[in-house]
Amino acid sequence: QVQLVESGGGLVQAGGSLRLSCAASGRTFSTYNMGWFRQAPGKERDFVAGISRGGSNTYEADSVKGRFTISRDNDKNTVYLQMNSLKPEDTAVYYCAATTRVGLRERIYEYDYWGQGTQVTVSA
Repeated sequence: QVQLVESGGGLVQAGGSLRLSCAASGRTFSTYNMGWFRQAPGKERDFVAGISRGGSNTYEADSVKGRFTISRDNDKNTVYLQMNSLKPEDTAVYYCAATTRVGLRERIYEYDYWGQGTQVTVSA
């Protein structure tokens, strides 16, 4: 089992940057593929980015490709989401998640563990 705690959210102007962090408990962090999701008010939770256990494979949703970068540091049990060129439509609660399934996953039900989320608000 793993516990996840996100941080780094906040209020930023359009065009700005934020880096989200997700700290994981336990000594088995490197056995999980990780993902970031987001949920805007009144909308479904959507996949943002995923990263493989060792960090060599990543995948971003089309809506954030070229602006957001996912990475991880297994020595620090942490996964990151670097968000650049932020837009008002990026406003959402951002969640990190962990899965034991093989390969990069995009669907909510494929993830086993979730953090509590961190709010990101982008002003116009």
